[in-house]
Amino acid sequence: MNVLVTGVAGFIGYSLAARLLDTGHEVHGIDNLNDYYDVTLKLNRLDRLRNKKGFSFQKLDLADRENMQALFVSRSFDCVVNLAAQAGVRYSIENPAAYVDSNLAGFGNILEGCRHSNVKHLVYASSSSVYGLNTCMPFSVHQNVDHPISLYAASKKANELMAHTYSYLYNLPTTGLRFFTVYGPWGRPDMALFLFTKAILDNAPIKVFNNGNMQRDFTYIDDIVEGVIRVMNQTPSPDPAWSPDRPDPSASCAPYRLYNIGNNQPVALMDFVRAIEAALGKTAVIEYLPLQAGDVPATYADVDNLMADTGFKPATPVTQGIQNFVDWYLAYYDK
Repeated sequence: MNVLVTGVAGFIGYSLAARLLDTGHEVHGIDNLNDYYDVTLKLNRLDRLRNKKGFSFQKLDLADRENMQALFVSRSFDCVVNLAAQAGVRYSIENPAAYVDSNLAGFGNILEGCRHSNVKHLVYASSSSVYGLNTCMPFSVHQNVDHPISLYAASKKANELMAHTYSYLYNLPTTGLRFFTVYGPWGRPDMALFLFTKAILDNAPIKVFNNGNMQRDFTYIDDIVEGVIRVMNQTPSPDPAWSPDRPDPSASCAPYRLYNIGNNQPVALMDFVRAIEAALGKTAVIEYLPLQAGDVPATYADVDNLMADTGFKPATPVTQGIQNFVDWYLAYYDK
């Protein structure tokens, strides 16, 4: 396939593009290379991709409507995987405009480009954050998600609604993927694993929120990539069982689907910290703090639909995933 991967210099975008290129696909990547976190890390990811056959890159912001239109006119894509977004729950409280520009206006430009160039399948990143105030565990794609508690989560829920509209009006096949706390080598420096590893090595305290009473469905990057690829090859069609009298949020009478991609095994945050300590052979200094605005105390993914439709379920043990990250981190930063 000829695939457009947006956010290709990001953690998931880079990892997906590398896998696609290694299996013979052509990838055109775009990224605005913003400075939300270390741009050098993004550039190093891009350098690795440029060494692979079939890769091309264009610095481009999703919110740039004119140049986004030009991109879809100049190239033909079999599949689009939209992983570009302004990320971060807490940052959305400080800088909401960035989320409106990238996650709403930018996603609208993606939808328009796919619509007018007859893209066969749009796959896009949603987030476990959309579950918001839900407390019914595990989180299921069949549940109502109308109570987000951060603008980031609201923007991802909006993406799902926007995608459904395009699926319904223009018969554009779309699949939304709710990722659950992705971690692993080449990960984001603003995420807990990266922050904790750096702090422990620097003998600095790590900030543990909600006094450590948190659970997360940590999902290893290779499992995320495998899930995305399985879904890319599973173009949705209208669900004949879908009923407007009892509307299932995960499907539609349009070619539209939603899936969770999570490890289906929530891990207590303190167990996560202990696993990092074990991988580093060093004890953390812990600063306990209250729950942050926009955070939820627990996440837990129901992946039954993903398994039923693609035959895949994430399964990398968190201890193995953390060890892989620590090994990468020590080598990358020459520790």
